[in-house]
Order: sequence, then C-alpha cells, then structure tokens
Amino acid sequence: MASHRPRRLVLAAFGTLLLATGTALAHGGSLRGEAGTIAVPSWLFLLTGGAAVGASFLLAATVTDRRYIASIDDWHRTLSRFPVAVSRYLAPLVGVVGLGAVLWAGVTPPDEPLRDLGVLLVWVGWWAGFTMTTYLVGNTWPALNPFRAVVSAVHALLGGSPREYPERLGSWPAVVGLLALVFTEVVLPLADDPGLLATAVAGYGVATTLAGLVFGESWFERGDPVSRTFAAFGAVAPLTRTDDGVRLRLPGMGLTDTSVVRDRSDVVFVVTLLWVTTYDGLVTTPLWSDLARTVVGWGVPPLLTYLLAYLLGFGLFVGAYRLAARLARGTGETFLTSDALGRRFAAPLLAIAAGYHLAHYLSYFLVLSLPLSQVLANPAAPPVNPQRFVLPTFVGGLELAFVLLGHLLAIWVAHSTAYDVFPSRLQAVRSQYPFIGVMVVYTMVSLWIVAAPSLTPPYL
Repeated sequence: MASHRPRRLVLAAFGTLLLATGTALAHGGSLRGEAGTIAVPSWLFLLTGGAAVGASFLLAATVTDRRYIASIDDWHRTLSRFPVAVSRYLAPLVGVVGLGAVLWAGVTPPDEPLRDLGVLLVWVGWWAGFTMTTYLVGNTWPALNPFRAVVSAVHALLGGSPREYPERLGSWPAVVGLLALVFTEVVLPLADDPGLLATAVAGYGVATTLAGLVFGESWFERGDPVSRTFAAFGAVAPLTRTDDGVRLRLPGMGLTDTSVVRDRSDVVFVVTLLWVTTYDGLVTTPLWSDLARTVVGWGVPPLLTYLLAYLLGFGLFVGAYRLAARLARGTGETFLTSDALGRRFAAPLLAIAAGYHLAHYLSYFLVLSLPLSQVLANPAAPPVNPQRFVLPTFVGGLELAFVLLGHLLAIWVAHSTAYDVFPSRLQAVRSQYPFIGVMVVYTMVSLWIVAAPSLTPPYL
C-alpha cells in the first residue's frame, strides 16, 4: 500500500485543482480580442488561481518518496535516430528560405499586413507557432537557424578557428539582447509595417551573424538571445536530441538538469524571459492603457514611459527572485549561498514562461493560421480579404488552464530539485516556501493579464 501512496496523492492534487478552478476557467478571456466575462468577481478568480497553486505545493510536499520522485524525473525512452540529412541539410535550407521570404516581403509588401508573407511568417508562423513547438515538442531551432547555417558555411569555406567565448560574458549578451528585441517589438509597429519588420530582422541577423563568425558555436549557445530563448523553452519539451538519437521524457523533466542554469547570468536570463513575456501581454490591458495615458499627460514622453515601466518591472521581477533566494537560505537552514539556491531553483520558472506563452499566443495563432496558409499558398497574389478562424468560447478557458498547468509543473520541478539539493525532508520542504510565494504572485499576475480585455498598444 505504501508504494501507491505518492501516486494517489498526485491524482488527488489534480482532482483538487479541477474542483478549485473549474468554475473560473469556464469563462476566461482570449488574447488579441474581446475577452469573455468571468462568472465570479475578479478578486475571487485571482485568489482561486493563487490558492490552487499554493494548495498544489502542499499536496506535492507530501510526496516524500525520493525513489518515486527520481522515477518521474529520470524516466525516458530513446527513439530511433533522426535522419542526418534532414537535420544537416534540409532544416537549414528551410530556415534560409524562410529568412529570404521575410526580407523579400519587406521590399515588396502588399497594402495590408494580413496579406504580407513576412508579417505572417514572423509573428504567426515563427514567434507564435514555432515557439510553441519548442516547449510542446522539442527545440529544433539549432537545425533551422539560418544565421547559424551562414556562420557554419563561412567557417567551412574559409577555415580557421573562432575566438574563445569569454567566460565572464556568460549569458549577459542574451539578457541585453532579449530585453532590446522585445522592447523594440512593443514600441515599434513591426506587425503593421513589413518594410520596418524586414529591416529589424536584417539588423538582428547581421549582428548575430557577425558575433557568430567571431565566437563560433559558443555564441549561439550563450550569447544569442533567440537561440537562448528556444534552448530554454526546449528544456520544458518532452523530446530532446542526444548522441544516441531522440530521447522522450516527461514534459518539464529536462528542467531538473543542472546544465539548464549554470551561473548568475543564466538565472537573470530565465527571469528576463518570464518578464518580457509578461510585459508583452501587460501593455495590451486597459489598465496599462489608462496608466500610460495618465503618465504621458504629465508631460513624460511616451517612449520614456514605456522604457521606465519596462525597466522597473524587470528590476522588480529580478529583485523578487533574488529576495526569494535569500529567504530560502534561512527557511531551508542551509550553508548553501543564496546564489547557489537561486541557480538550482531558477529552471522551474521556465515552465511558467512556457505556460504563459501558450496562453498568450494560442488564440492569436489559431485565428491567424488561416491567413498564413492562404498567403503561403500564393505569396505573389495573396487574397484580397483573408479569412480568419472563429474560435469557440472555451478556448479562453484553455488559455487560463495553461497558465495554471505551467505553474503546477514548475512546482513539481522545484519540489524535485529541493529533494536533490537537501538531504533532509524538512529542509527540502521549507526551502521552497519563498519560491512558491513568488510563483503564486506570478500566477495571479499572469491570470489577470490573460483574463483582461485585450487592446492594441499605441506605437510610439
């Protein structure tokens, strides 16, 4: 009977979650459109979501069988080897052709963005659809990355060895680059101006290609913001490529690998990824619209308003996590430094970022996948009035469920990590208190953004 106890507790956790959140999830809002009404008051809805995450931690904390936890984390199956020709030749070709299509569309754009191949490829096909595959299936960006393919081709033709990537840089270039890319996306009409979008893509491509030529493969492993983003999301995915072939594991279990977060710069990158995904949704809410107009009315330039809020939120997210790491050192009664604890418990946040990205872009991708397919079928003469899919109302509930599922997965990974770090059961449980507190706050913020009506942010 004892051997079945953890399994029963896990099932009970999921049952409790469904009972606690079923009513609230029935009438959620949907992204990029008019949100549905929530059947309960907003404060009760948010508290229910936060309480569900907190309750799931209490239930997970009762699973103390280390052997059972390890069996979940370490379970895997090795599948057949992926064809070398596909990953080495066909995939880079697809990436280069896609890049060429975006640049070509920027030179000869149609009148409407929904008829433009570049806009649809970048925002619908790549940033929404492809990004989902990196955490739902596996990270294929290393094979598809056109800039990496160009760097590899130049090194193969010219020979020579790239410089050694400076260890002191860590992932800091990726942090700065990701902050810059998302801020540019928010304040400029890249989704409405195909020419401007192509210019931005070309500018990023030149910068990352030059860095890749100098530092080689190490640049794409540590410094390139896009490659680092997809690699981080890939740790959540069930499929990963190894020397033996393709390995199937349970979703999120790649986050227990210590190589996912190696130093302080990786910690900040993980928090940055969570923050920029949140900010991208925050600026579409009515609350932000009203607040921005008020601040601009005081005489503050719009660009400065967005930038200050962006940096302030980034500082709050990083500060909250660092505070949690310091508090965990006390609650866990350990001699480990707060930096060491921060490194070990940062990876679970990637499950939260993946869940929120899925909630943030699910409706967007489904609605606009039809225009994308129509334009792909005839990019030279796209339809005058592209059709869009009309989604059923329950999709809004799914979006809210994905936010919660991402947080629940993060809690399990944090629980597993704690039992790997601490020999004592009490230490393992108590060390998680501050991190769970931060996750509850993240949950409530994410749920509020997803449930809020969505507006188009004013471009500057």
